[in-house]
Amino acid sequence: MMNYCKYGLLIVLIAGSQLSCSHYKKNASHRNVTDASIKEGENLAKQYCQSCHLLPDPYLANSDSWSKGILPNMGPRLGIFHYGWENYPSYANDPNMPAGFYPSNPLLSSKQWQNIIDYYTALAPDSLASAHRMLNIEMKEDLFNVKSLSYAGITPSTCYVKIDTSNQPGSLLVADIFSRQVRRYDQDLHLIDSVKVPSPVVDIFIKDDEWVTTHIGELNPTNGRYGCLRKYIKDLHGLMKQDRSFHIDSLQRPVQSIQADLNGDGLEDYLICEFGHITGSLSWYENKGNQTFVRHVLRPVPGAIKAYLCDYNRDGLPDILVLFAQGDEGIFLFTNLGKGRFEQKELIRFPPSFGSSYFELDDFNGDGFPDILYTCGDNADFSPVLKPYHGLYIFINDGNYHFKQQYFFPMNGCYKAIARDFDGDGKIDIAAIAFFADFDRQPQEGFVFLKNLGGMQFQPFSLKEAESGRWLTMDAGKLKANGKTDLILGNFSIAPSIKKPKTDWKKAAPFLVLENQMQ
Repeated sequence: MMNYCKYGLLIVLIAGSQLSCSHYKKNASHRNVTDASIKEGENLAKQYCQSCHLLPDPYLANSDSWSKGILPNMGPRLGIFHYGWENYPSYANDPNMPAGFYPSNPLLSSKQWQNIIDYYTALAPDSLASAHRMLNIEMKEDLFNVKSLSYAGITPSTCYVKIDTSNQPGSLLVADIFSRQVRRYDQDLHLIDSVKVPSPVVDIFIKDDEWVTTHIGELNPTNGRYGCLRKYIKDLHGLMKQDRSFHIDSLQRPVQSIQADLNGDGLEDYLICEFGHITGSLSWYENKGNQTFVRHVLRPVPGAIKAYLCDYNRDGLPDILVLFAQGDEGIFLFTNLGKGRFEQKELIRFPPSFGSSYFELDDFNGDGFPDILYTCGDNADFSPVLKPYHGLYIFINDGNYHFKQQYFFPMNGCYKAIARDFDGDGKIDIAAIAFFADFDRQPQEGFVFLKNLGGMQFQPFSLKEAESGRWLTMDAGKLKANGKTDLILGNFSIAPSIKKPKTDWKKAAPFLVLENQMQ
């Protein structure tokens, strides 16, 4: 039997998995699949699967996920809508899909497609190994003082939280999908203001006394253009009122927007991550004046989920760093060439099963160059099983924007991580949440605080209160005048989970405020 493990050993070792080549051989033999079929399937996967995203190794998912979820959903991308007795799912009749998205004829023969199926299902394990942590998550109750409140008669469906420090004292912004409101609270959780919004808010860009709100349109996957941007301005009474002269509409499930002059003409443009579904894009909307905007597409693929502006080459122009999820996953740099022109470069690429969810730029080694804190753990698609490579990663910048992995913390279903010096010791700590945690066996991994011990070593802690909800969103900021960085966690209680919780999230608070108690 040929050695088909060579492509995956690095990430397997990183993730602490116990898979081995002998395990693959056993599966291939058990399924009565020939070496020739597997080898041909591997070659075809390199040719066809790799044309759309990083080539996934078979070990990244279990055999059932390949046969029942991943491959049936990939078939239509190759013009294969039916195989055997099975009709593959597709959006061929979706009026929102662009013409010609799916091939009109199959790109492979039935035998070739079967070879790809053999390659993945025969070499994949029956189940993935559990994640292995060097240090267990300890419960520690004196890190944060936990505060919360409840909404009468409303199931917790918090889709956005923010600690707004644009004015002092700071305030809390909380949005949910059922009431279609953005609520603003003071530091003692007294309601200051509430704003009705057209659809769920998933991001707010704050500048001076203005909000630019990003409305996803539909939370559930869709290819429709139902998202939009709206602007709210603080009135003489300190309340937020909509500026009805501003609107950007027909967006594909936008998840973030940034206001900036991208082409140097003195007008504020908007960079928008249109996450989409099967289709989507990273776009920027050029401000032509008089509330008129022209759309420019930087990358016409779905999955743009988080972006930052930075002048990485120090030429005075705003460059863009973006994390893409949803298939062709990775972190990409768009260098600003001036006058609205950008040059794309891939910095880090991830397999599609990683489920990329968030990244930050933080200087972990103090060399003056931004490093990358990255999380992966979206587990709602075609292979909804716990994955040992889900968690948070740190990639160190060599000074030339080449990144090398230096740290990995396994955390099932990790959704976001925020790096700050929470305890004031001069070292960057990390707070992280997991939306698809192992709630049955390890509910404490829903929220983890990683104390920086130095030398790229972190001690993980959690809180008992954090097990009460399912945290979709999180933010950090200095809410009070004591200068300490606090946290807020948003409970989205209504989504399905691959592991049954021990508590009823729907009876929990819509959000938790974690007041920093560290010395």
